[in-house]
Amino acid sequence: MATVELRFSAQPEHVRTARLVAAAVARRAGVDEAVLDEVRLAVGEACSRAVGLHRSHGITAPVTVVLIEEEKSFSIEVGDEVPGPGADGSVPGGVSGRRDAAPGVGLDEPEPDADGDGEDEMGLAVISGLVDDVEVRSGADGGVIRMSWPKTPAAVL
Repeated sequence: MATVELRFSAQPEHVRTARLVAAAVARRAGVDEAVLDEVRLAVGEACSRAVGLHRSHGITAPVTVVLIEEEKSFSIEVGDEVPGPGADGSVPGGVSGRRDAAPGVGLDEPEPDADGDGEDEMGLAVISGLVDDVEVRSGADGGVIRMSWPKTPAAVL
C-alpha cells in the first residue's frame, strides 16, 4: 500500500496544487481516467472547506491531504485541525456519519457560532454528489473527509 502525504498552509492558492497532486497520484494508482475530474473537484471542495475552517477559526496549522493506494481502491483523506461538535463531549465520538446516503443524512447539528455553516454544508453536498464512498469524521483533534474510488483492474494479457 503506497501513501503520499501533502501538507500545506491554509491559503486558498494552495488548493489548486492539492487538486493537481491528487489527480496525478490517482492516475498513477490506476483510477479510471473518466473519474479523474471527479477526484479533482472533490479534493478541491474538501481542501477549500478545510482552508475556510482554518481561516475562520484562526488556526495556523497546515491542512493535510493523505493519498492512499490500496489493492482495489484509492482513498484521499483531507484533514483539518478545527475541533468538531464531539470535542466538548456533546456528541459521543464526534463522528458525523457516512456520506453515502442523501446529503444531510447522518450529519450532526451545525455549531451555532460558526459563520460559514451554509457554505460548509454546500461543500459537503457537492462532495457527496461527486463521490459514492465518503465519510466525514469530526472530533477534538479536528475533522477528516475520507473519499474513496475503485481502481481500474489491470488488463489481463
